[in-house]
Amino acid sequence: MTASTPPRRILTVCLGNYCRSPFAARVLADLGGAAVEVRSAGLAAAWQEAHPEMVAVAAVLGYDLTGHRPTRVTRELIEWADLVLAMDQSVLDRLYPLAGPDSTTPMRLYLDHDRDVPDPMGRSAVEFAYCALLIEAGAAVHLP
Repeated sequence: MTASTPPRRILTVCLGNYCRSPFAARVLADLGGAAVEVRSAGLAAAWQEAHPEMVAVAAVLGYDLTGHRPTRVTRELIEWADLVLAMDQSVLDRLYPLAGPDSTTPMRLYLDHDRDVPDPMGRSAVEFAYCALLIEAGAAVHLP
């Protein structure tokens, strides 16, 4: 990235902006540095912070989610982004109508080969760790 090249704007989206998308945004931001500007959002953002289990897993992996505050995805956020990454197919399917028929923002699943990042909500700590490792492993494909 040169001094005149703006950072690539990436939006990560999951259902609640509570587990997967905040972690994905942190990983992309930390690994991408000044080359990216990353935000996260959810279809429904009902919580006040990131899930405590995801905060703990993130910390073990070297990422800080303590300042995360869930945000609801909007058409404006989608238009802000150069790329929207959905954590699973059901989220992606719900993003298209929200973006509107005139949207030119590319949207795709976060993981390659059209794979979902499984939602760890209501599951064990092992499932949160597995989810985080999948997200971390999938990050490089989205970075310049």
